[in-house]
Parts: sequence; structure tokens; C-alpha cells
Amino acid sequence: MSLMGTTTLRHPHHHLLARLSVPIPLSLRIPGNMMNQYKRKEIRNGRALIQCCSDSATASTSSPSSPAPENAPPVIRRRKRYRRQYPGESKGITEEMRFVAMRLRNANNQDPSSEDDKEEEGNDDVGGVMWQPIMDGFLKYLVDSKLVFNTVERIVDESNHVAYAYFRKTGLERSEGLGKDLEWLSQQGFVIPKPGSPGVSYAKYLEELAEKSAPLFLCHFYNIYFAHVAGGQVIARQASEKLLEGRELEFYRWEGDVPELMKDVREKLNMLGEHWIRDEKNKCLKETTKSFRFLGQIVRLIIL
Repeated sequence: MSLMGTTTLRHPHHHLLARLSVPIPLSLRIPGNMMNQYKRKEIRNGRALIQCCSDSATASTSSPSSPAPENAPPVIRRRKRYRRQYPGESKGITEEMRFVAMRLRNANNQDPSSEDDKEEEGNDDVGGVMWQPIMDGFLKYLVDSKLVFNTVERIVDESNHVAYAYFRKTGLERSEGLGKDLEWLSQQGFVIPKPGSPGVSYAKYLEELAEKSAPLFLCHFYNIYFAHVAGGQVIARQASEKLLEGRELEFYRWEGDVPELMKDVREKLNMLGEHWIRDEKNKCLKETTKSFRFLGQIVRLIIL
């Protein structure tokens, strides 16, 4: 069987080539089914233009882009919602803690919150009940208080944390004065007890907290001195009158103006608080409640 055949080529000048028969190998002939995929579109300048009749190609080149709707509804922007501030937040973290202390005072009918409040003379109402201090309880109160103040001041003095350095030598330190008071009481023949469970528990908690979080520890630091300055004077006056024949203890003496000393500590803590995230501040408010609970247990030793 011969592999060569003949075919006639159509050309614009086919009248000149009509007599020519060019042999084309059968292997190079275009099958008829493939020819059906093409059609003649137009003839320009005597030249045949053959285009593919694919629907996708035609659609991609001829379909215009759909115009954007002219009457589209306006875009409604959501109003930005601002977080509601906590009570006292605009003034600083110490003011927020003061509001917490005020709520505790109102709930327990006691006054550990405001350093500006003045107690009435002869008021024997502590913790919502009439109380009568006893010497054994007062000694336990002084010993446990000394342990707590000693722990706080030692942590601040010895820690390498930069935040604690702001609260060294504030003038509010109490452990040295308490040491003098206990020494004097011992000379008067009183047996000085060892620290009890309330003081030991609080001191241990403060040591652990100081390692975990400086903001939370400093909240306890402030509340301990704040409570002593604000409410400690009532205890001092009553204990001195009823147990010590009017003697004023070193525990309740300060060198310098106490409101100014507290103001300085308050300003430093507020300054640091500006760099705390809201979550840290919220935890600090919870620690304020814990602080007054610990301190309340120590105060109750006076009447136990």
C-alpha cells in the first residue's frame, strides 16, 4: 500500500496552482474530524483567517464586564463602643482600690477605706460589734503585724525587681517601731508570743506573690500601709487607753507628715499602674479584697 497521496491546496491564487498536484504523506494528512473544529470566519485581502470556534474563548473575549449597580445601598459603619471605666479609674489604680475598700467597709460596717474620714471620740465600734481589747490578744496582734511588715519591707529592700525600688525608704516603714514596742512590753514583764496563724499565712502569701507578680504584690504593699494609717489610729487610741495607761506606741508614730508620705507612695503606684494592662488591674482589685481579709484576721486577734 502506498504511503503517498495527492491533494489539492486552496490558495488565493488557486487559478495559478490549479494544475499543480503536491504529494503529501498520508501520515501528515489532517483527519476530517479535526477539521470540523475550525471554520472559516472571514477572508481579508485574499487571505483566509481561520479561528477556533471554542465557546469559552469567544465568551472570554467578547463578554463585557458587568457595571456596578448605580443605586447600591450606603455602607453603614458600626459605632465604636468605648469600654465603661471602673470607679476611680481616671485617677489611678489606688483610687480604684479605694472604691473596693469602701464597698468592703459598707458591707462589714467598718472603715478601712478613707484616710480622710474622722472617727468620733469614744467610738468602740470595730468590725460592727462592741469590743473590749485584751492584753494577750493585743500582743498577738503586734507580733503578727510585725511579721507582715517585716516581710513586706524585706521583699522591697532585697528584691532585684525595678518596680520595688520605688518603694524603699518611704517613711511609712513599721517593723522597726514594732520591734521597739515589743522590747518595751517584754521589759514590763509581758510574755511575747510567737507569730500566729493569721500573720504566718499572710507573710507566706506575700512572699509567693512577690515572686509571681510585682503589680499584685505592690497592691498588697499599698493596702497594708493604707489600712494602718486610715484605721490603725482607732485601735492605737483604744489600746493605749484601756491596756497601756495612755502610753503611745512607736507602731503609731511616724517621722514626717503622714498624708504627704502616703501621697508620695500613691503617686508612684499610680505611675506604675499606667503601664499595667486592664487584666492586671482587675486582678489587683481582687487582691485588695484579699488584703483586707488577711488584715481583718490579724485585727481580730485583739479581742480573741
